[in-house]
Amino acid sequence: MRSRYAAFVLKNEGYLLDTWHTSTRPKELDLDGSPSWVSLRIISTTDEGGRGKVHFRAIYRAGSGWGYLEEVSQFVKDRGRWFYLEGEITEGMLKPGRNEPCPCGSGRKFKACCL
Repeated sequence: MRSRYAAFVLKNEGYLLDTWHTSTRPKELDLDGSPSWVSLRIISTTDEGGRGKVHFRAIYRAGSGWGYLEEVSQFVKDRGRWFYLEGEITEGMLKPGRNEPCPCGSGRKFKACCL
């Protein structure tokens, strides 16, 4: 999952398609309009006999604000490699308070970082 997130950050469409299972993989992928991703947090993972789930939340810049994409991704292990199958996605906007941690992942308060 982390390598796929990095591929989204780098807009590496080839890697994303290579790690997408053939049963659900699109013919092509266009990341030109994708947001500027800033952080990834893995919430939970499961691995049950060659099938896995990854629940994660990714934060991105949305104009002058922040958004998030939360997904429970399904993976399958094939010939020793994990492949993405599909996911249940929710998206929304973040509205951090001035004294909350900055969504960019710097560890600083929002008011002292990206406000």
